[in-house]
Amino acid sequence: MSLLRPGFLSLLIFIPILAAAYLLILKRRKRFVVRYSSLSLIREAAAHQSKWRRHAPFALFLLTLTSLTFSLARPTAEVTVPSNRATIILAMDVSLSMCSTDIPPNRLTAAQQAALNFIQSQSKDTQIGVVAFAGFAELIQAPTRNRTALTHAIHSLTPGRRTAIGSAILRSIDAIAEADSRVPPVQLNVPAQPSPPGESAPHMIVLLTDGSSNAGPSPFIAANEAAARGIRLYTIGFGTVNNTSPLICGDLFASADQFSFPNFGFGGRRLGSIELDEFTLRQIAEMTGGVYSAATSAEELQTIFHNLPMSLAIARETTEIGVFFNAFAILLLILAFYVSLKWNISP
Repeated sequence: MSLLRPGFLSLLIFIPILAAAYLLILKRRKRFVVRYSSLSLIREAAAHQSKWRRHAPFALFLLTLTSLTFSLARPTAEVTVPSNRATIILAMDVSLSMCSTDIPPNRLTAAQQAALNFIQSQSKDTQIGVVAFAGFAELIQAPTRNRTALTHAIHSLTPGRRTAIGSAILRSIDAIAEADSRVPPVQLNVPAQPSPPGESAPHMIVLLTDGSSNAGPSPFIAANEAAARGIRLYTIGFGTVNNTSPLICGDLFASADQFSFPNFGFGGRRLGSIELDEFTLRQIAEMTGGVYSAATSAEELQTIFHNLPMSLAIARETTEIGVFFNAFAILLLILAFYVSLKWNISP
């Protein structure tokens, strides 16, 4: 708990002053009673009244003043609440290897369908954005609640050369920063400042890829930027092992021989040996508090999307709690009047 106006706590000095004044009055009253001790009726009534009952109303009154003083100081507390400002960025790999047909009809189509199902299953208050990446990353749909726009963005994905995982993460962070002013955009020349322990933004990045990073900044540098902002990164490795299936994305590669694709072994339009870098994907996910998952079929991919921990979409907010101190003060005041009437009915 913190206070917006801690100066008001100086008023608490009046509490012991009032207590001292009360004791002084009691002392003078005691002398008065002794002076007129022959009044047997007063002595008999006082004999049946315990000391703590006599002083309880005033003690409750002092507690009331204390509670009201804390309320004037405007106490605040950080609370964790479900966030309607949660942003999810789907970072989709659209490198040429995503045209592989080892997962029918091809990896890209299977990934698109899983992403669409995921989008439709989310709360209407959840903002979702789409980043596509190959040799560079591009935000093709800014975070929005418009499911039609998101569907159009997913259907518009087309393949390109190379794989820039680090760029995808950085562009996703910037997309989140554009949607939430509390998240600073990426500045690679400025060291990332870690967020306080235990804190996280109500945002997450879901990155799907079938390869390893071979373009753009290091994925580890990008993951560090996400971790500094409390953004969790969930990585998904997609595809089968030792795949040599043809690359087919509609009619895009109907005459693939006219292209030159180094390191892809395009003879006969088949994919060469491109290994999924699971080590990197696992490490960058763990750096941000996220999880790496592997999918070798469309069904497994659907399951991974379905099991993403959406309970993490929460926000830590600072809220004033003075109303609770006011309510407590009112309760104490009512109780003070009650016990005063109940226990101190004698003159």
